[in-house]
Amino acid sequence: MSKRRARRRPRGGWLPLFLLVIIASAAAWYLLRPLHHPRSAPVPPVAQATATPAPAASIASPAPTQTPTVLPSATPSPNPSGAKLALIIDDCGQWVDIERGYIALPVPLTLSVLPHVHAAAQIAQEAHDAGKGVMLHLPMEPLSEIYPGPGEVKTSMTDAQVAAQVQDDLAQVPLAQGVNNHEGSKASADPRVMRDVMQVLAQHGNLFFIDSRTNAASVGEQAARAAGIPTASRDVFLDNKEDVAYTEDQLREAARIAQRTGSAIAIGHPRATTLQAVREMIPQLQAQGITFVLVQSLTH
Repeated sequence: MSKRRARRRPRGGWLPLFLLVIIASAAAWYLLRPLHHPRSAPVPPVAQATATPAPAASIASPAPTQTPTVLPSATPSPNPSGAKLALIIDDCGQWVDIERGYIALPVPLTLSVLPHVHAAAQIAQEAHDAGKGVMLHLPMEPLSEIYPGPGEVKTSMTDAQVAAQVQDDLAQVPLAQGVNNHEGSKASADPRVMRDVMQVLAQHGNLFFIDSRTNAASVGEQAARAAGIPTASRDVFLDNKEDVAYTEDQLREAARIAQRTGSAIAIGHPRATTLQAVREMIPQLQAQGITFVLVQSLTH
């Protein structure tokens, strides 16, 4: 009896099933995959415009206690029989706010303007327009080492150099009706230098000279009289101390001199304390019979 040959299973029967499983898995993955969007480039934040802070206003030194409105002030006629007080404010052309405060005061006074400073022409014009007096504050050599500023008249200068310097300084303040010395404790005591200065003033024909008397040995008033120039000299400095009460006392002293002699000349500076004292004392002094005048009216 012959042996029956075993039937072989066909090869590769599992392959279609395997492929079917793979295809089904792929289909399931495709259908169930998370939706994916390509990442877009980040949008930079919009910069918000920020306001540029305005620069801080420069503060004039010294600063005024109040910035007044600049108004032309009437110049009252002085009382011929009363005590007359002339106020001069030196060193002008540098602290415009305070200098405008003096211009706004309702009495006559004179601003003495330095040459070669930034606001010389401006403040001289404003003072002139308001009916105030305008002078050249002539820088002159002091005994100390203090530098009086550009335009200085020195004792080492020749006669021609002194004359040229004074002419140049006068050109800086063309509205000046007169001159007084700035510092000058050395130069004002030098007869030759002061003679040279007065010769220039005489050439202009319409200028006066006030001796600030920064030195008791000054010959300024004497030289001016010799040259035929109307002149006078300072009686009181108002603000050797930067203090309201001190300046008020000095104003009272000037008033006493005016009542005793008929007139007085007081010199102050562009300081907030001085402006405050003058403003507050004006009604009191007027009540005492003091008449404020331009210093030019006290020259002879």
